Amino acid sequence: MKIIIIGSVASGTSVATKTRRNTERAEITLYDKDTDISYAVCGIPYAIGGEVGDFDELTPRDAQWFKARHNVDVHTSHDVLSINHAAKKVLVKNLLTGETFEDKYDLLVFATGASYQTPEVFQNQAFDNVFQVRNIHSGKIIKSFIDEHQPKTAVVVGAGYIGLEMAEQLKTQGLDVIVLQRSKHPMPHFDWDMSIRIEEEMRKQGIQFRAEETIVEVNGRTRLESAVTSQGNVLEADLYILATGVVPNTSLATSIGVTLGETGAIATDTSLQTNLEGVYAVGDVAESFHVITGKPIYRPMATTANKMGRIAGDAMTGGALRFQGILGTGILRFFDLTIAQTGLTEKEALAEGYEVAVLFNIKPDKPTYMAGKDMVIKAVADKQTHRILGVQIIGPQGVDKRIDIFASTITLGVKAEDLFHMDLAYAPPFSTTKDAVAYTGMALTNALNTAPLMTPQTLLALQDKHTEMTIIDARTAESYAEAHIPGAIHIPLSALRDQSVNLDKDKLTIVYCYKGVAGNAAQNILRHEGFKTVYNLTGGNDHYQEIAQQVKEKLE
Repeated sequence: MKIIIIGSVASGTSVATKTRRNTERAEITLYDKDTDISYAVCGIPYAIGGEVGDFDELTPRDAQWFKARHNVDVHTSHDVLSINHAAKKVLVKNLLTGETFEDKYDLLVFATGASYQTPEVFQNQAFDNVFQVRNIHSGKIIKSFIDEHQPKTAVVVGAGYIGLEMAEQLKTQGLDVIVLQRSKHPMPHFDWDMSIRIEEEMRKQGIQFRAEETIVEVNGRTRLESAVTSQGNVLEADLYILATGVVPNTSLATSIGVTLGETGAIATDTSLQTNLEGVYAVGDVAESFHVITGKPIYRPMATTANKMGRIAGDAMTGGALRFQGILGTGILRFFDLTIAQTGLTEKEALAEGYEVAVLFNIKPDKPTYMAGKDMVIKAVADKQTHRILGVQIIGPQGVDKRIDIFASTITLGVKAEDLFHMDLAYAPPFSTTKDAVAYTGMALTNALNTAPLMTPQTLLALQDKHTEMTIIDARTAESYAEAHIPGAIHIPLSALRDQSVNLDKDKLTIVYCYKGVAGNAAQNILRHEGFKTVYNLTGGNDHYQEIAQQVKEKLE
């Protein structure tokens, strides 16, 4: 059996190694037009910034290693020009010698990856100070440019994973950085009430963030001298990074009749086989499906690529592995923040028709006496089934541990009630006795059953409509005097039992504290005193003030 794999980064090499582990009888050949294989794409920004000492650390394996270790033939600088699927032949060009030749296959795998979307204004342009982070070679070119020209200013177009990573690395090297983003907020797949914390970190670090602004005009010959934005601003930077998303490389596959899915990537079954028998697609060229909704999703990630490669290699050699979908879990370090997400965001859940409960849980990763720092956890649950649908976390530390716990539990379909019962590890250097994960489960369970939560956005909407309601600030008098929600009356938690007799029990009532814990206690007191409709403001006054400020800025 002859297997040809087109592409030799994460997914292609994973197919090859798993296939070889399953059988010694297959002849396995990989073709890749690049010069590097099986490299750590996600490490490129850190090599550019110097955190990774040498790009060679991102390319630990070469063709010789694969041949010696797995008896797999890897041919770099070889471009597959065309495929005759009826005859099961590929036409290959050796880019070093110019020679073309044919090769035969029994099974064919597309691991052709994805390419960066180039903004229209930059298409058919070649500026020596404009770059995209595509592969090891492109990373080396950017690094060489920085070392040689010592740029002082940079513009990063795009505020997704790569855009933010590059902005961090360039700023750390002393450049003045501007980040342009087509949408209103960075990391646009996050909910905006979480993304605003990334904007705050940009301001803290001295990075200019310009929302809803793109480059529409470029000037210069070999060097981009100036760029005009959609807001009419003229930029004159030494260095430009285009980080504007990717599109799957499907043209070779579609040329032989491979079907694309609704996301524009290659559609496959759970064995990663396409509509053509014996033809597979893995990695960034292939479509995934969502664990929760079961619907197609295109979220190119290195973890997914590796997983797909292993599954395809197993399935094509008679194994039982099958693709079970993804949650789109991702994580990013941005200066002092760790930013992570898994499952559905609130906006995605609402678009899918779920009636959701939303919790903002602001908790330290470990006790304050052990230098614990607050994480902001936004959790979304289905009101009908109580299943956790998605979680976003932003904080300075401890985020990675929690997002992986949530990703694991969401994959297994757990309910809010189940989180509290998880037997998580505890010691003061690592967590609090009531870990933020457990507390998320407790608070969501309360919200889903007896103690409903209200988001700042909902409260702001009620205030705009001049809705009749009672808003109670349960904090200290000093905190109330310093800043409180408009229209709120001050009744400290300790006095609420006595003073509740003076309040209208039939009126809509919202209670709040600093972050939500004492607010829940106040809510329970009023419920037991016979108040009909009492909400706890999720995230407390701190979160409300941040959201209110954002809403105010939008109106201005």
